[in-house]
Amino acid sequence: MGWVVYILRCGDSSLYTGITDDLERRFAAHQAGKGAKYTRGRGPLTVEYCLEVANRPAALREERRIKKLSRRQKEQLIIEAQFAQPQSEKNQQ
Repeated sequence: MGWVVYILRCGDSSLYTGITDDLERRFAAHQAGKGAKYTRGRGPLTVEYCLEVANRPAALREERRIKKLSRRQKEQLIIEAQFAQPQSEKNQQ
């Protein structure tokens, strides 16, 4: 597995964007309050978007691009990714 760019939705409906090489581990850290300071105390958290990329530099570029988007554009990105996801993967969530 390569690197993943992800967007979390916090309990207050805010969005947090980050990167990791292990999404399951990183999400567990966020849930336990050991992730980014921003997400601490903002639970419950849900993974709304994830994109696998080849390497860390590519992940950093994509993270930077997403962070520059407006809230509306981020919400649109999330919606488009959900529609692009195969039905079998949707059923597993």
